[in-house]
Amino acid sequence: MAAKDSEEVTETTAPVPAALEPAQLAAMIDHTQLSPAATEAMIVQLCEEARFYGFASVCVNPVHVKLCVRELAGSNVRVCTVVGFPLGANMTSIKVSETQTAVNHGAKEIDMVINIGALKAGQDFIVKREIAEVSNHAHTGRGICKVIIECCLLNDAEKVRACELAKDAGADFVKTSTGFSIGGATEEDVRLMRRVVGSKLGVKAAGGIRTLADTQRMIAAGATRLGSSSSVKIMQEIFKTAGSTPEPASSSGY
Repeated sequence: MAAKDSEEVTETTAPVPAALEPAQLAAMIDHTQLSPAATEAMIVQLCEEARFYGFASVCVNPVHVKLCVRELAGSNVRVCTVVGFPLGANMTSIKVSETQTAVNHGAKEIDMVINIGALKAGQDFIVKREIAEVSNHAHTGRGICKVIIECCLLNDAEKVRACELAKDAGADFVKTSTGFSIGGATEEDVRLMRRVVGSKLGVKAAGGIRTLADTQRMIAAGATRLGSSSSVKIMQEIFKTAGSTPEPASSSGY
């Protein structure tokens, strides 16, 4: 596995401040647009919003990666894309190819869906190997890999195994949900995931996070990254709570 630079490792394991300022919260959010009906204009707007607020990344479908890289040039916002999405039922070779293409197009974060059926069947070696291969290719491009375990389809024992496999396979984050299945992030799942991975990996909560209160609950439970398509609304809420006015985030490039 290619070595990860120290900045990326710090990002995934940094402690969460007790009271978040708007800029700190923004830096924990993946501003997300994964609708199959998303147009180029919608993706450009997503990038404009991410640049303005200083979100950690934009999370988009693979077809939009090149556009986002172009729109976010010169900013600190990273481009995240999804692999094996949303079912996780592709062949490993397809997920690896998707990852390689995304990295070649400039993506720095890969959110991959595990082979859920293999996990439930006890075929842990398949799940671990797949995570390792995708993570390795993400790291080769000096990026990170977040592993979507789709908690709503798993019992607690399966969630624990999925997190342990992600940790052992060299992933950087575990992630609760795709947002396209029967449920999204819960505090209970975030707590369980954090307990299993400890401080070694980041935990991303995604699916159904629509308000500032939602984000605060997930962070308190142990999330270090949040995926949301309601990011702007959340930022408006925290600025209102803080009694301040949003200003454009500073940019210094990747």
